[in-house]
This record gives sequence, C-alpha cells and structure tokens, in this order.
Amino acid sequence: APMSMHRSFACPQEVGTYEIYRMYHEEMESLVKHIPTIRRAQFWMSFSPNYLKHLEVLQNVGMTRIDPVMYNGVEIIPLQFLKAVLPDPGDLGKTTRGKTCIGNVITGIKDGQFKAVYIYNICDHEQCFEEVGSQAISYTTGVPAMIGAEMILTGKWTGAGVFNMEQNDPDPFMDELNKRGLPWHCVELTEEQAKALQVQ
Repeated sequence: APMSMHRSFACPQEVGTYEIYRMYHEEMESLVKHIPTIRRAQFWMSFSPNYLKHLEVLQNVGMTRIDPVMYNGVEIIPLQFLKAVLPDPGDLGKTTRGKTCIGNVITGIKDGQFKAVYIYNICDHEQCFEEVGSQAISYTTGVPAMIGAEMILTGKWTGAGVFNMEQNDPDPFMDELNKRGLPWHCVELTEEQAKALQVQ
C-alpha cells in the first residue's frame, strides 16, 4: 500500500538525510513494459513528518474528499474548497530553501558480473527561483519536458504515435540535461553499497 514502507535515505553532496516513503508512480508501469528484463522497480519520495501529519488530519476530517457535499444549500467538493483556501503553489518559490535530490539506484548483471550505479541530480531551490521565478520542483519537471520537445523538433527522437521516455534514445537527452541546468552524476557502487541503498 502507498506510504506503508519508509526508511531514512542519505542524499549525496550534503543535501541531507530524509525519510523516504514507497508509493505508486505511473512510470513503474511503463518501465517494466518497455524494459521487460526489469525484475523490480520501486518509486520512493520524501515527505516531512509535519506534511504527513497535516495530510492525515485533512483526510480524517474529510477535506480530501472528491465527492460533492451539501453546505448551506450549496454543493461543494471538499478538495476543491481546500485548494481555494491554501496558498498558491506559484507563490511558494520565493520562500523555498534547500535542494532536491532526484536519482535512480540501478543494479543488475553486466557481462556476467554484478553492476550497480547511482545516477542522480541535485537542484537548488533558490538558484532556480533566481533563474526562472520558480522553485526546483517546477524546474526539474519543466526542463526535461522542454528537452523532450527539443528532441522531437530537432529530429533526434522520431516516430509516429505516443512514446514513453524509455523508448527513445537516452544519450542526446542526457547530454542536454547537463547543458540545461540539470547536470547529473553517475557513481559506481559496490554490491554492499547497493544493498544498503536498496529497500527490500
């Protein structure tokens, strides 16, 4: 079940140690479909205890419901009402501090030998706001989408229809990430290091 497993995770480059929680994310479905040799894929995300407590309270009092309720003779949807009274997410960039760490721990067998790598990106909220007026969450969402559009417009990714990211050539995309403000790092791991990072 979402959020039913969690652990501490130490991010690189002094980003910090966070509690990460296992949850559903749609790329898990496409990755195992298009790379059928994958034996296990998981998605983990960090949340502060304060955020989770607020979410629990809102759920307990019914404010995250999406079905209509009657209030003073008017039909309202609690989640939409909650969205209307919360701060505009676009206004949060100017006060957001710290860094994001987005990465993949990948393990497997290559040429008959165990191989493990940790590929990750660090993004600074304040630097992103200075550059584009938004925090790093928006930046790390928007820049890859822009690069994907560039890959199509320049003919580096071609074909008719709809494709998932992993169906395209990753090399030009990864090169552009380094040029467009999202440089990535790749660290080889020992089997012991990989086991320490993996969550069973």
